[in-house]
Amino acid sequence: MLGKGYPLKKLKFLNSIQKVMREGDENKMKADLDFIGVQTYTREVVKHSWLTPFIKATMVSAKKRNAPYTQMGWEVYPESIYQVLKELSKIPGIPSLIVTENGAAFADELSSDVRILDVQRQNYLEQHIQQVLKAKSEGVDVRGYFAWSLTDNFEWAEGYRPRFGLVHIDYENNLKRTIKESGIWYGENAGVWAKFE
Repeated sequence: MLGKGYPLKKLKFLNSIQKVMREGDENKMKADLDFIGVQTYTREVVKHSWLTPFIKATMVSAKKRNAPYTQMGWEVYPESIYQVLKELSKIPGIPSLIVTENGAAFADELSSDVRILDVQRQNYLEQHIQQVLKAKSEGVDVRGYFAWSLTDNFEWAEGYRPRFGLVHIDYENNLKRTIKESGIWYGENAGVWAKFE
């Protein structure tokens, strides 16, 4: 989309598309972008595998590596968002970056006073936002951060089980919405978000 073509040297398996490419395709695909939306949740660790076609690698789960992970089995690794932002910022001509999705699914705990306790989600968000602000302080043109998601939602492959939201939805009874402790924390720290101006 930046008019730089496909990364044929880095991703050799894309070489087969060269037979259908035409002179000037890069310029025709180029778009005048206002920003790049970054959606990131975790990192993946891989090891060599002869059995996997094309890339010859397979993922090594966070559980197998004894790393902290979410309900989705995704490793909690805040530095990954920093690394993605830094790598993107190295691309000449790239527009501003906005984190359009970042979040984690953890089991919510209903307290006796009807609060939704989700300390792990709050910690996840805080640590990831700190990494985004670190990238910004180092000159990365990142303009915003959006947590995924405002409310619990339907996950395509998982249904309603994993809860990503800052607001809990009572699916079993009346669909009542309750702001989770992470949502309260997120709202109370609005001053931090002003650093994205």
